[in-house]
Amino acid sequence: MPRDVVVAAAASVGVVAAARLTRLVTKDHWPPMAKVRRKYVELTGDSDWSVLAECPFCVAPYVVAADLAWAVGSDLDKKWWMVNGWLAASYAASWIVVRDDVPDRTINLKTIEEEATG
Repeated sequence: MPRDVVVAAAASVGVVAAARLTRLVTKDHWPPMAKVRRKYVELTGDSDWSVLAECPFCVAPYVVAADLAWAVGSDLDKKWWMVNGWLAASYAASWIVVRDDVPDRTINLKTIEEEATG
């Protein structure tokens, strides 16, 4: 495959993967990451540095720089493609699910309680 096509594909996958990792660092409720964010805020207190824990605009340049360094340093090896492909695909899947039109919850606890008492 021509090198420019590979680089274009890597740039596309890398951007989406970096976006997913940035969201993980700044917003996701995954318990280990939420714990790290809380600890970081405790350590930085009310300083200007504490905003980094929740600012995707602040964190993204560092995530992209690290991923770019890995891409260049590894010459886009198989591990880079696997990790970045996984991150990008998981983020794309999340976008699809979030935008899927589901009007109500599939399990409505209030209805179950009403059926049990009524």
